Amino acid sequence: MEVRMELISELREKFFKKLDDEGPPDPRGFHPADIAKIMENDWLRRFLEHNECNMIDSLNMLWETCTWRRKFEVHEITEETVKREYLEDGICFIHGKDREGKALFIIRCKLHTRGSKDFNEVRRVIVYWFERLERQTNGDQFSLFFDMADTGIMNMDMELVKYLISLCKNYYPNFLNYIIIFELPWLLNATFKIIKSWLPPKALPKMKFIHRSTIHTFVEPSDILTCWGGTNDYTFRFVPEAQNNMDATMNGKLDNKKVHFAEGSPMTEQSPDNFGDQPNEDELLLIDPKTITFNKKETELVGTITLRNIRTEKPLSYKIKTTSPEKFRVRPSLGVLLPQEQRTVSVVLQPGYNVRGLLHNDRFLVMCLPLKDANMSPQELATLWKSETPREQHRLRCCDGESENNETQKSHSILSSGMSDNGRTVDTLFYKISQLKESNAKLHNDIVTLKYLVLFSIIMGILLAVMVVYILRIDIQNSMDQEACHIPRGI
Repeated sequence: MEVRMELISELREKFFKKLDDEGPPDPRGFHPADIAKIMENDWLRRFLEHNECNMIDSLNMLWETCTWRRKFEVHEITEETVKREYLEDGICFIHGKDREGKALFIIRCKLHTRGSKDFNEVRRVIVYWFERLERQTNGDQFSLFFDMADTGIMNMDMELVKYLISLCKNYYPNFLNYIIIFELPWLLNATFKIIKSWLPPKALPKMKFIHRSTIHTFVEPSDILTCWGGTNDYTFRFVPEAQNNMDATMNGKLDNKKVHFAEGSPMTEQSPDNFGDQPNEDELLLIDPKTITFNKKETELVGTITLRNIRTEKPLSYKIKTTSPEKFRVRPSLGVLLPQEQRTVSVVLQPGYNVRGLLHNDRFLVMCLPLKDANMSPQELATLWKSETPREQHRLRCCDGESENNETQKSHSILSSGMSDNGRTVDTLFYKISQLKESNAKLHNDIVTLKYLVLFSIIMGILLAVMVVYILRIDIQNSMDQEACHIPRGI
């Protein structure tokens, strides 16, 4: 639908007039980033397209969207503020494109069990992915892909589906291209009749039911995964958004010439002996040790480093990045150090990875900036790091503490590059084992549910048989009584 520029300008003017007349519904006002988006023609165009150029409906939707975004604190939802395990469990992720070149947002329903997660946190994770899609596609449409293969009754979360639809319907205008349902089990046919009732009439044609034999009609053939009958062997592993544009890091494989840290900051790799070396003159931050050594701590593998602000007059902010963000969790990765203050930072190896999988070129980068105000909020700090260049950078490597302490293994350290492939194999095995455990638990739930259904069916069958026998006996008795009434009593 063609939207004229006059309509876009009119929608913008009406919004700001309403804002002047009524004021924002939230005492904090609308978020400045959303106000800035209203100045963008493309965002307003989507509201008009969504509402078929109806000005009143477009204005109401724009107002409600900005209200919801402030109340839900959409701009505060980041990889650090949502449950990380919900991002990494592979239930939903972005991968591939449909036949019209739109990104696919995949929901693997068999990995989700209804009621097993904190739904408020699930909603925040969904919004994180929607916002990431907005940034990744520049607001272009995407297709919801429900992978329903091997899905049971316990995996069908109607509340989650309803929430996904409500986001597209109310707060993300003209964002949805198709709703693709792959391999819907016959047992769940009725649920999608309910789902259809939640869609506006114009959205019903967007819903497409496909199978292995027809998936190529809606999904780009090169993006059809092997589990869908295709040749793409992609396996989901969460990669933070800042890593998307890295040239040298793909699926854990690193270029030997450069190490690329988040936000595309390439630095020539140095030898381990030079790591963390900074000129003593005007040095801001002292780091001890220069190597992050991982040791067993209860059920986790943890390494620690101590950061110290060696200046006596100025506070500073530090930020820590890694070449393998999917492997490590840094606590805290961003913070403020007062003059002479020191802080211990923990680096935890993520579940599903084995210390033997640590690569010799896994690296950490510690950066720092001098501050004028030590009382900056997390949002202000994040904004500062986006706009400022770090004053100082320290590069650290990592190693296995047990291996380092064992003299017989030093010459064959598990961090050597020759073990990289074996490490990745171990990581893959750990991941597959965890997936098998989840599948086994879901299969057990399905079997229990099936047993109850079978028992219910048997009981209903017995009751039906009893009713049929009872009805037949009454009919036979009535027939015999009628025949007795018509027998002649004499000649």
